Amino acid sequence: MRDRTKRGVLIGAATAMVAVVATGVVVLWSGSGSADRENDGQASDGPEAAAVARDYLLAFSGARPGSAAALTDDPTAAKATILAVHGDLEADDVVTYLGSVTTEPDGQEATGNVSVKWTLGTDREWTYETPIGLVRTDDGWRVHWDPSLIHPSLGEGESLRLRTRDGTPAVLDRTGETLLTWRDDAVVPAEGVTADVLTPAMARTAEEQSGSGQWSVTKVGADDTELERLAGGGSEQDAKPLTATVSLAARTAAQRAVDSVELPTMLVALEPGSGDILAVAQNAEAGAQPNALTGLYPPGSTFKIATAVAALNEGDVSADTVLDCPGTATIGTRTIPNDGEFALGRVPLHTAFAKSCNTTFGALAAKLPADGLSRAAGQLGLNADFDIPGISTELGRADPAEDPVLRLEEGIGQGELQASPFGLAVMVATVAGGEAVTPELWRDLETTVNSGYEAPSETVLAPVRGMMREVVTDGTATALSGRGTVLGKTGTAQFSDGSQAHGWFAGYREDVAFAVLTPGAGTSDPAVAVSGRFLDGL
Repeated sequence: MRDRTKRGVLIGAATAMVAVVATGVVVLWSGSGSADRENDGQASDGPEAAAVARDYLLAFSGARPGSAAALTDDPTAAKATILAVHGDLEADDVVTYLGSVTTEPDGQEATGNVSVKWTLGTDREWTYETPIGLVRTDDGWRVHWDPSLIHPSLGEGESLRLRTRDGTPAVLDRTGETLLTWRDDAVVPAEGVTADVLTPAMARTAEEQSGSGQWSVTKVGADDTELERLAGGGSEQDAKPLTATVSLAARTAAQRAVDSVELPTMLVALEPGSGDILAVAQNAEAGAQPNALTGLYPPGSTFKIATAVAALNEGDVSADTVLDCPGTATIGTRTIPNDGEFALGRVPLHTAFAKSCNTTFGALAAKLPADGLSRAAGQLGLNADFDIPGISTELGRADPAEDPVLRLEEGIGQGELQASPFGLAVMVATVAGGEAVTPELWRDLETTVNSGYEAPSETVLAPVRGMMREVVTDGTATALSGRGTVLGKTGTAQFSDGSQAHGWFAGYREDVAFAVLTPGAGTSDPAVAVSGRFLDGL
């Protein structure tokens, strides 16, 4: 509240101060109108000027346009303008403070000053001062109508608009479709868009980048053209949306695919080459934490992609090298079986890959150098590290293994190996594009590469692609045949006491690389089925 001793705070010179509350509105006034008598020198007809000004402000502040207009000398014009302003600003509260009212010597006119404070939402306050004039008519004192009563810069035919970000885009997808919008200074999914595992992080990033309190009050003309910004720190024009690399179509397909099964299921999709994150999806059974991005699991036979790269790096084998595929293989004290202990005899490496022969790949891994598997995993991005604005990610971990028994286990994706669905999506995107991938989530914000990598040579990747294609045409993922040129690798990874297993599929089709994990599924079949539904949805 202003200092009471200063001229202009109270109407007249009375010592009493009365607070009048109407619809949450407070108007301070003295109630005596002694300044009118002092300047007029005669008794007034009806209420004095200060009292009329007070009543006008009470009605104006209380959003009663008709009552306020009736106290002016132009009720029709006043009501139309007051009604429009209150309708456009939709104020939570209006507080007016009336200063002293001075009557001119002729007793026919009076002037005063008003402080106005609008509350237009949380952290949106607008305060200013404007003059008020009154004239004596045959019916007594009336407020002289002028649009400047509402704001000093307001003219005939003009009004005020509150402009906020509500309803404006906060995040767009890669094609310009709206993913998230502003509502009450918060970012929420756009109409018709369901939330997914990325939504909280994307909303938080948009809010941090844009800042809070983007709003303005503008003066507009009769045609709604903005003439002048009168208040606020910004407007919806200032709050430019962020553009994500996410594809609304891929996002929808991914979420529908993971929601189609009752098992915990996660899916990550990237664009090879660019590294753009197209979709990250988890179903309710997978929990609220973003395990698709940060959860680390044994990758199972999907890691045979890296084992194949490691073996081809050494130059001792090719895709056509004929190797043994017995039902079981023993190195030292460790014996590993094929699924159901199937045996293929002697087959080319590409066949052993397509049929997911553990014994063949375990034996290959045991003969590799200690860092053979970790180098190959690093070439495929599993040991890389990135800072992507708004999200945390873990790709995986593959360390050198001196013990050939450990290499035997890691050659089939067990042992101490770990990978996330995000990491395996990076791995297959690297194979698909033939170059290192830097994952990106935003067009506007760059990913920081903390630990980068270099992809394997094309002479190594080309035969690996052929093996991955054979998995779909004549191997463990034939359920995906007929869905275009799909390449990939299934995986079943034991955990805990070995009685349980995760199911995986990691692969790509054209410009979409993806990884699907069904923790605890016991088989890769659900992951393959979800992959098919995802591809169908695209």
